[in-house]
Amino acid sequence: MDAKILKGMLLGLATGDALGVPVEFESRLTLRAEPVENMRAFGSWNQPAGTWSDDTSLTIAAMESITRRGKLDYQDVMENFLRWYERDDFTATGERFDIGNTTRSAIVRFSRKLLPPTKCGATEENSNGNGSLMRILPATIYLYGTRGKIGGDELKIIHEFSALTHGHIISCMACGIYSLIAAQILNGKNISEAFSIGMDAAKNFYGTNDAFKNFSRLCDENFAALPEDKISSSGYVVDTLEATLWCLLNTADYKTLALKAVNLGGDTDTTAAVAGGLAGIFYGAESIPAEWLATLKRRDYLEKICDDFASVC
Repeated sequence: MDAKILKGMLLGLATGDALGVPVEFESRLTLRAEPVENMRAFGSWNQPAGTWSDDTSLTIAAMESITRRGKLDYQDVMENFLRWYERDDFTATGERFDIGNTTRSAIVRFSRKLLPPTKCGATEENSNGNGSLMRILPATIYLYGTRGKIGGDELKIIHEFSALTHGHIISCMACGIYSLIAAQILNGKNISEAFSIGMDAAKNFYGTNDAFKNFSRLCDENFAALPEDKISSSGYVVDTLEATLWCLLNTADYKTLALKAVNLGGDTDTTAAVAGGLAGIFYGAESIPAEWLATLKRRDYLEKICDDFASVC
């Protein structure tokens, strides 16, 4: 895999993450009055401008493991997640400051050796936050790069990768749908084509599963035309996936996409990270405003992660 594609993905994800960190939990109404237009400092987490959060940390923790092991090693990925949780590794400033409850519980279960890695993720329906969706791209890209596709066998692995922290079928499906669309972008399709082809593949694979009804709005041919007030940007994984894809379908460049995602409010960093990863693949790292990249913490480190990861994809 071309390192340029990976840098687009990771810098796109991290930049969206960093744009959203200072305004996480802010309402849409508040952000309409004072929208995010550039990198901000402090705010919700009192962090310097350009600081990325758990979304990027867990993504690079996964990338580092896959690179070092040359494969998807669930035990090793979880060891990296534990390093992040206990030692603040893979962070922007040497400080871990954001973690979802479901992710924390999974890592703690792993640390206590209570369950094998793919059984650590919660399987209750109320444990469907976006914590696996936000860090699924390394697995998606590795599988696409080494196998040339995301099909049924690959989706089963995507589900296992989700289940490290989020094991309910809704979370697994969200990661699968996102991966199917990402694969089409990697295959050279434009955003609209990737969405359409990816959703057709999702319907074919998941359509007989009752849980797929949770994604019915994505199957509606008029989904992209929904007004903004019909799009939720909460931490629920279905909301994050919908918001991500709606933003992608309604913008034509990285900057507009990232700002639209952040200014939806709510789980701003994750919506922008999940959307920014795909936008970065499609538009490239060169599409990210230079002043944003100049502010982004540890940019050289992020690019080195991508150069190394390219060797195994």
